[in-house]
Amino acid sequence: MNKIQNKIWTVSTIVLVIMSAIWITLTYYHNKSLNQYNDILQRYLSMNEVTDASQQVINDLNDYMLHPSLDNLEQIELSKREVQQAKNNVNHLRNEINDFTLTNYIHLIDSFIETTNRFIIFYEENEVEESAREFAEATSISNHISDMTLTLIDKELETYDQFYLGIMEQSRDLRELGIWLLILIAFSLLVFSYLFSRSITKPVLQLTKAANELSKGRFDVQVKIDTKDEIAFLANTFDHMRKNINKLFQETKQKAKLEQELQHNRILLQESQFRSLQSQINPHFLFNTLNTLSKKAYLEGSHETSDLLVNVAGLLRYNLKQMDRTVPLEEEVIVLKQYMEIQKARLTDRLHFHLVVDKECLAVPIPTLILQPLIENAVIHGIEPKEEGGAIWVRIKDYREQVKIEIEDNGMGMEAEKMEQLLNSKLKSGDSTSTGIGFRNVVERLRLYYGFDEVIKMESIVGSFTKIVLHIPKQNGGSNDAGTNR
Repeated sequence: MNKIQNKIWTVSTIVLVIMSAIWITLTYYHNKSLNQYNDILQRYLSMNEVTDASQQVINDLNDYMLHPSLDNLEQIELSKREVQQAKNNVNHLRNEINDFTLTNYIHLIDSFIETTNRFIIFYEENEVEESAREFAEATSISNHISDMTLTLIDKELETYDQFYLGIMEQSRDLRELGIWLLILIAFSLLVFSYLFSRSITKPVLQLTKAANELSKGRFDVQVKIDTKDEIAFLANTFDHMRKNINKLFQETKQKAKLEQELQHNRILLQESQFRSLQSQINPHFLFNTLNTLSKKAYLEGSHETSDLLVNVAGLLRYNLKQMDRTVPLEEEVIVLKQYMEIQKARLTDRLHFHLVVDKECLAVPIPTLILQPLIENAVIHGIEPKEEGGAIWVRIKDYREQVKIEIEDNGMGMEAEKMEQLLNSKLKSGDSTSTGIGFRNVVERLRLYYGFDEVIKMESIVGSFTKIVLHIPKQNGGSNDAGTNR
């Protein structure tokens, strides 16, 4: 397989070699010209050093005459050595053009050094006139050295004038060569980039077109790419995937009808279970209530008995007329209040009831007979067994997309095993416990109607409290709309 990476590395290597060769060539000629220029500059500096050194000797002689001392004398000797060193450096600059002039220049430097030596001797012997004459002679020779230095530099300029022109012409030629090479390389890279990108983008466009056809459900479009790189492998893999998807699609179509029929039967079964569970709210509570009312009427004969009868009638009417429909949460709250009035009449001061309702929640639809069985379970199993009684709190709160209903009592509580049984045990036709059936009836109806198990949760501590929390969506139950108004 001719990998794309190998193509890139090959071209990159070629470009790098060409650029390196160009850079090395240009660097070589540049350094060559620079070295020649430095040589010329060094010749000028060497000649100029003679002038500077001779003038420094004159300055040192003058300082010595003004302040004769061993230090100033040593400074003169040091400056003389610098003149000698400068003379040696200049002697290496000899060529055919400056041979005669440079010979005179060297003799002039030697004469300057000899005159300086004579000045020191005469001055140390206190020969004032002789030392003054030698000092004047040394100064004159130093001036001649400066003039001859300028003459030598002028000759150097004449000698290397053509050289400067050659350097400039060479630099211009190299610059033009670099520009043309840059243009050639840039053009070559553009051509290669176009061909290389086309070799990649063309197969990719073919793959994209095939993917679009595949997304439209056309599984018969074959992908064929003639390259021998990773894209060809990708295309073959894509074509194999297309065939597998087509095969799976045909199998899925065959299974779809069976799944649709199965789902339809499942919905019918859930609706049947829902209606069956709604019909199981047993009449035991009604009988217990009537016994309580009869005893109350016998003992008191008061208006309170009339109120109790009204509440019982309301409960009976609610059960008989609205068993197969959803109701606003407000109606469930009214029935809950009626039920608690009856239980407070039965348990008197042993039962306390607290209700908190967000008015925004009252219009939310809910399956009928949900709250009363849960409250009944709290009264019978939580509060009534306690000698001192207890309290029940019902809180109905608005939580954005849900209504949160909390039912809490400070009664007997229950063990975790009992909570698990109430929440997760399936309702059986042979069960005979009134409140147990009522509680599990509510649990299964809520889960069937809303379609998720977390619609009801429960927590309890034995001897402390029991708390039931309902999370009621504000929208009607999704796939289980058996309880909607009809």
